[in-house]
Amino acid sequence: MGVAHPLGSLDFSLPRCKTSHRRFTHHALMLRIINQPNEARAELQRICARTHDDHIFNKEATVREVLQAIKRKGDQALIQYTCEFDKVALTAKDLRVQGPELDAAYQQVSKALLDAIRLACQNIEAFHRQRMPKSWVQFEEDGVVLGKRYTPVDKAGIYVPGGRAAYPSTVLMNAIPARVAGVSRIVMVTPPGKEITLNPAVLVAAQEAGISEIYRVGGAQAIAALAYGTETIPNVDVITGPGNIYVTLAKKLVYGTVGIDSLAGPSEVLIIADSSANPTHVAADMLAQAEHDPLAAAILITTDSGLAKQVAAAVAQQLEGHPRQTLTEKAIAHHGVAVVVNSLTEAAELSNLFAPEHLELEVAAPWELLQHIRHAGAIFLGHSTPEAVGDYLAGPNHTLPTSGSARYASALGTETFMKHSSLIEYTPAALQKVAGAIDQLTQAEGLPSHGDSVRMRTESESSVPVNRSSEEA
Repeated sequence: MGVAHPLGSLDFSLPRCKTSHRRFTHHALMLRIINQPNEARAELQRICARTHDDHIFNKEATVREVLQAIKRKGDQALIQYTCEFDKVALTAKDLRVQGPELDAAYQQVSKALLDAIRLACQNIEAFHRQRMPKSWVQFEEDGVVLGKRYTPVDKAGIYVPGGRAAYPSTVLMNAIPARVAGVSRIVMVTPPGKEITLNPAVLVAAQEAGISEIYRVGGAQAIAALAYGTETIPNVDVITGPGNIYVTLAKKLVYGTVGIDSLAGPSEVLIIADSSANPTHVAADMLAQAEHDPLAAAILITTDSGLAKQVAAAVAQQLEGHPRQTLTEKAIAHHGVAVVVNSLTEAAELSNLFAPEHLELEVAAPWELLQHIRHAGAIFLGHSTPEAVGDYLAGPNHTLPTSGSARYASALGTETFMKHSSLIEYTPAALQKVAGAIDQLTQAEGLPSHGDSVRMRTESESSVPVNRSSEEA
């Protein structure tokens, strides 16, 4: 597999894996089976930390240089980097996708694909409308009013990767929650193809999701443009969407100037299965993650040693002639494993240790097992719910926490594009009731004017000190 230019549009540029020297033969690609609990824990921790190596994350200096150039030179630097890294020559007028190209995209997709995009839009919007945070106000008996008010950001930037594949589903999963949240200006950036044009399915998905402001630019330079603004591309308040390691590092570095959704890593699936699972289906689900990227992880935890062997054989069989065979083989060889455990409770404990992005419960009683799951980005219950339904059109977002961050993070949603303000109102009587307690706390912290601001409202003017010595102040 060739390594992309550092700031090109491929998903991840990869070094040779240091953790294994196995040749990619069909025998070696049989899924490794682990029976020992301690070995299983160590292997899951290794896989979880697979993107933390210095040789992957030592590229910040390069990204900082790009960010500073865009900040200083705007469109000029943006065009220069696009020519240098993506081998596409643009002018400032070429950056924004214009009406004729947007209209033409509809003529280049099939009716079946258009119908599928529209069905996905419908389901994703319905789900995210149910998740909309609601403002609230609470009136208490003592004259205190408390509340929380949610409002959308003014502008959101959506990054849609290119390179190995087109991702209309990424457009929908990022744009629709922003629109439902009420964001008034949604800006999309995506890397241009060699002939300047963009993938028609991506352009159709953007329009169906309500985006009309689209720019043909990718990489760290696109993130910089969204964060700082250029003569053509506006700066935004929040940036969402996955990308290669340089896009991820750029998002990390501009955080604080703008909000971001997350620092997404390679995709991963963990499948808990018992003897009721179909080994062919389990193997297909593992390969569905492995085909994303050589760093993708595919893990099976099962109570059935026979099933583990059948899945390993099915994985090898399904890799024969796979359209993305080289890439998928690397993922399975380095980040694929089958773990045999004594009970589903033990399986759940290992899953919670890994905190997977996608968790499939391919067991006879998935809702019962669910009670033992604490950490997962998205959970797929039962034998008829492959992770692919969540990727495309079930409705819940497919932008999920990776690399163990499901321990504290959640899926992208409408709240990603919103912020909330506290609402507080006290009547004179309510303020009088708590004045003494506030005074004690202000004295403890040595902030006398805080105390004065309350006393001036609750005591007569003559009793409030007007002057203080410099020592008291």
